[in-house]
Amino acid sequence: MSDVQGNHAKSGTSTVWQVIGRLVAAAVVLAITAFFTPGFTINNIWTLAIAAIVLTVIDYLVVKFTGLHASPFGKGFVGFALAAITLYVTQFFVAGYSISWMAAIIGALIYGVVDYFIPGNQQM
Repeated sequence: MSDVQGNHAKSGTSTVWQVIGRLVAAAVVLAITAFFTPGFTINNIWTLAIAAIVLTVIDYLVVKFTGLHASPFGKGFVGFALAAITLYVTQFFVAGYSISWMAAIIGALIYGVVDYFIPGNQQM
């Protein structure tokens, strides 16, 4: 019986580390995207962290309600458009995060390229 409880505790801890890993990977991809995208600014590390959380939540909600992943290369044009919209909408929830429409389109392309090269599965 204690072995079952031990496995459950390990599984719960593993899930927490997976979520943290996904958020860190999302923050790294977002930072690289902001660096290479003109018209896309993130003021500081805390803004980056909050933006990564907000992007992850928005992506989760989009997947939950529509079944579509906001991945620029994962779902073709629809995924690319969702990624651009997600990048743009995030600015309304995060202070210190600023992006124009054109930067969101370019950022979605860069985000997809960087996300492709970062190892690991970032889907929730």
